[in-house]
Amino acid sequence: MSQVPDHAPAFVSVVNEFPEDLHEAMTGFIADHPQWDQYRLMQSALAGFLFQHGCQERAVVRHYLNGLFRRDPAVTDAQPSWG
Repeated sequence: MSQVPDHAPAFVSVVNEFPEDLHEAMTGFIADHPQWDQYRLMQSALAGFLFQHGCQERAVVRHYLNGLFRRDPAVTDAQPSWG
């Protein structure tokens, strides 16, 4: 019987080939939205796909919701202008 680790690794590297037009769209989106990067975008897209297709694993739901509601730290850390 093989041993099962106590916890999953925090990150796993994935290599994938994208159609050129999809890659260009992703690059354009990231250029227009500096709070996003390719890793955050792919994590959000994958979690969204899995969640919308019935995956109810707690970690997937957490990543899905974090992708929806994560805010730009520069905006959330800013002091109110009326203060």
